[in-house]
Amino acid sequence: MRYLKTLLLIMSLSWTYVSAEEAPELQPVPEPPLIPEKVKSGETLEPDVTIIKRRDTTVHEYRANGRLYMVKIIPTAGSPYYMVDSDGDGNLETRRDDLASDIAVPGWVIMKW
Repeated sequence: MRYLKTLLLIMSLSWTYVSAEEAPELQPVPEPPLIPEKVKSGETLEPDVTIIKRRDTTVHEYRANGRLYMVKIIPTAGSPYYMVDSDGDGNLETRRDDLASDIAVPGWVIMKW
């Protein structure tokens, strides 16, 4: 039993020595991001909605920061549908009959050139 304890002690010390010797160099911790400014009074946080009424349809245009990202079309005969700019290029390429039936994954423009 004494021999087993000694053997385990030697193995644990050698393992600690090897793992400490091969440890990767630690990188410095990056600076935290800046805290955004507080919302000023009167600043809009909601999208701008423009409603256009025509003889046979009603169109709701949704804009954020001046960019059109979704249009809801409500015809007088039939069910409403949505045209969505899903990739942020300015083209309304996705048509959906119901926004709640499909999960919209958030997408942010990281880099633009």
